[in-house]
Amino acid sequence: MPKIKFVHDNGDVKEVEAPNGLSVMEIAHQNGIYEIEGACGGSLSCATCHVIVDKNFYDILEEVIPKKEDEDDMLDLAFGLTKTSRLSCQIIMQDEFDGLTVKIPKER
Repeated sequence: MPKIKFVHDNGDVKEVEAPNGLSVMEIAHQNGIYEIEGACGGSLSCATCHVIVDKNFYDILEEVIPKKEDEDDMLDLAFGLTKTSRLSCQIIMQDEFDGLTVKIPKER
């Protein structure tokens, strides 16, 4: 089963199993990582599940699950936006993402 690493703003890392077919947001919630809020429940109408994808995975992610215009629009509302920012509700785990590392932005 693929794994994902969540990096908290204090530098703590939590690695968890990441079942294929679940969003990174769902995986975070199942593992007690509530800093990734997801106020809209994953319906792409907020930016509270914003994460920063490790640059080593960003290109792979973009190739498999390209960012949609709606996601870009929502990211404009996120604090701490970077070039590798994504909404975790839009990242659906697949084997190709094994080892994915995402940072939880300090500002929420």
